[in-house]
This record gives sequence, C-alpha cells and structure tokens, in this order.
Amino acid sequence: MTSRGGSRLSGLNGNDKKPRERVPHFQMSASLKSEVRKLNIVHLLIWLLVAAQVIVSHYNLVSHDTISMPYQWEYPYLLSLVPLLCSSLSLPKNNISYLVLSMISGGLFSVAPLIYGGMEMFPVAKQLYRHGKAYRFIFGFSAVTVMYVIMVIAVQVHAWQLYYMKKLLDSWFSATQEKKMK
Repeated sequence: MTSRGGSRLSGLNGNDKKPRERVPHFQMSASLKSEVRKLNIVHLLIWLLVAAQVIVSHYNLVSHDTISMPYQWEYPYLLSLVPLLCSSLSLPKNNISYLVLSMISGGLFSVAPLIYGGMEMFPVAKQLYRHGKAYRFIFGFSAVTVMYVIMVIAVQVHAWQLYYMKKLLDSWFSATQEKKMK
C-alpha cells in the first residue's frame, strides 16, 4: 500500500537500486554456476560417447571391426555420472554438501579412471607409434588414438570443473559465514 500523504524516507524511491544489486559474492556465484553448467554439459557429452561405445560393443550392434571392445578404464568412467548429478543438484539451491560430494566423487570416478586409462593404453600407443600397428579400431581410426583424444579433452573438462567447483564452494562458504556473523 502506498501512502498518499506525508513524507517518504530518503533512498526508498528506487534510485539506489543499482548499487544494491552489485553484491560481489552473488555475482561470482552466478558466473561460476554458469561455467560449471557449461562444463557439466561437455562432461555429459563425453560420458555419452564412452557409454555409446560400451553399449554398442557389448550388444554387438555393429561389428568389432567398426567399433572395438572398450578398454578396462571405460567401465569405471561410466560412474562419472554420479559427480555430474551431484553438481547439478547442488547448483539451484547452493547446496554445499552436494557440491563437496561432487568434488570428491569427481576425483574418484572421473579423474582416477582417466589416469588408469592413460597407463593402460600407453603400451598400445607406444606400439602404434613405434611400429605403426593398431589392432583396435573405431570407424577406421586407431582406437588408442581416438581414446587418447577423448581423454585429453576429459582431463581438461574435469580439471576445470574441480577448479570452478572449489571457487564456488569458497564463495558459498564465505556467504554462509557472513550470515552467521550477523
């Protein structure tokens, strides 16, 4: 309800709206959430590629000459959907516990299988580049080459995810500490 008569308090006429809207940790939180969402989409695309290879090769939907059997590291990498879901659940309501769970499970289910995969495929890659012999193929390309390209992209995506989630966690934690001090 508006007052038809009498004086108004100064500063309540809407002219001070712009300075009030610029709270640094809210701006940082919004921009970091946006980056995490973008990286989650790329993570999902990588996960879908790996899942498609596993499903297609296990159900013999195409011949093994077209798409080879998956490497052992690809099976635990399929669990990287867990940190993706946790981070997606943490973003709408700034849920710190889901974000921490996402960071821990991201290291366990995303980064660790990629490290193991790099070590698993190294002898095959060494043989390919020394002798030019490849035994597994994905659409006519050497499977080890294709998987190393996917791994390089995935490592970068997961590293940036962990970095932005850590910054987001710091932003959310400092905001909750400010509320507790008031």
